[in-house]
Amino acid sequence: PNLLDSPSFPEDSKKRARRILQGCGGNSLGSYSTSQGINCIREDVAAYIERRDGGVPADPENIYLTTGASDGIATILKILVSGGGRSRTGVMIPIPQYPLYSAAISELDAIQVNYYLDEENCWALDMNELRRSLYEAKVYCNPKVLCIINPGNPTGQVQNRKCIEEVIHFAWEEKLFLLADEVYQDNVYSEKCQFHSFKKILYEMGPDYWNNVELASFHSTSKGYMGECGYRGGYMEVINLHPEIKGQLLKILSVRLCPPVSGQAAMDVVVNPPVPGEESYAQFIKEKESVLNNLAMKAKLTENLFSQVPGLHCNPLQGAMYAFPRIFIPAKAIEIAKAHQMAPDMFYCMKLLEETGICVVPGSGFGQREGTYHFRMTILPQAEKLKILLK
Repeated sequence: PNLLDSPSFPEDSKKRARRILQGCGGNSLGSYSTSQGINCIREDVAAYIERRDGGVPADPENIYLTTGASDGIATILKILVSGGGRSRTGVMIPIPQYPLYSAAISELDAIQVNYYLDEENCWALDMNELRRSLYEAKVYCNPKVLCIINPGNPTGQVQNRKCIEEVIHFAWEEKLFLLADEVYQDNVYSEKCQFHSFKKILYEMGPDYWNNVELASFHSTSKGYMGECGYRGGYMEVINLHPEIKGQLLKILSVRLCPPVSGQAAMDVVVNPPVPGEESYAQFIKEKESVLNNLAMKAKLTENLFSQVPGLHCNPLQGAMYAFPRIFIPAKAIEIAKAHQMAPDMFYCMKLLEETGICVVPGSGFGQREGTYHFRMTILPQAEKLKILLK
C-alpha cells in the first residue's frame, strides 16, 4: 500500500493499481476472485475487444479470465466433448499444430481430426483440405469443433480476411464450434499482412452468422510484446453459447476456484495500457514499439539467412515468434535415423544440438505431411546472437 503513495511511480499507473485492488476481496491480490475473474478486469477486456474490433460490441458477461490461453482452450474442449463410438466428438486441428491441442484431445478421449496447412502457399488454410478432412472424419466420429491458430504456431502465417470469411461460412454451414487461438494477434511483421479477429469478421458478415456461429476466442499475457509467461494470465470470449451450456461452463470454472489473481492483473495491464496524454504513455509506447520492431527485424533476418542455406526452405515469417523451415534430409541419413529408432527430424535436431549446442524442436512434435521434415526455432534471441546461431 505504501507504494501507491510513492512519487517514484506515475499517477496513471497508481490509479490503475488502485482500481484493480478495489476489485479484489480485501483490496489484496492474495484473495480469491470470482471464478469468472475480477469484474473490473473483465470490463477492461470487453472495452479492449471493442476498441480492437472498431466498435463491435463485447459483453463482460461473455468474458472469462483464464490461467493462460491454454486453460481456456482445455476448458472449452471439456464442455464440448461427448458421445461414444462413431458419435464421439471430433476436434479439427491444423497440422502443423501447437501440441496443446493434441494433448488436450487425447486427455479428453476425443477424436483428433487433422487438416493440413498448405506449405507451398505460405501455410495458408485451404478450404478444399478443410472439407476433405471433415467429410472423411464423419465416417468414424462426430466432428463438432474447428480450431484455428492465427497467427500460426509453429508456422507463423497470418490468415487473410477472405480466408477467415470462408472458415466462418464453413463453420456456419456445418454447425461447427469455432475456436480462434489469437494469442499472437500483436505479432504481425509483414507489411502485406494484417490481423483480423474472427469476432470482428463474424459480426461484419451479418446477423445470420453473428447470431448463430458459436465462437470462443483466446488471448494471453504470454505472447505479443509482453512475454509475461509466468504470470499465467489470459482470457477467452465465448459468444452464442446456449444458456444451459454456459451454466455448465461456470460450474467447471468454479471447480478450479479462480485463475491466478496476479495473472488477472497482468492481463489488465495488456488490455488497458497507457493512452496518449497519460504520464506513462511515452515510455510504454517506446518499449512496445522497440520490442515489436526488433521482432520484425529478426523475423526478416531469419527468413533471409535460412533462404541461403542449402537443404533448407523457409516460408516468409509473417507473424508469431517462430520459424518452421523444411529440411531436406538425405536418404542415407534417414536410414541411419531409423536404425537408431528415431524420427529423421529428431535425429537431425539431436545432431545439431550435439555438434553446435543449438537447440531446436523437431517438426514431428507438431505434425507434418508424411515424407516432409521440419524444425521449429524461436526468433526471440538478441539479434547479434541470432546472427551467430543462424550462420
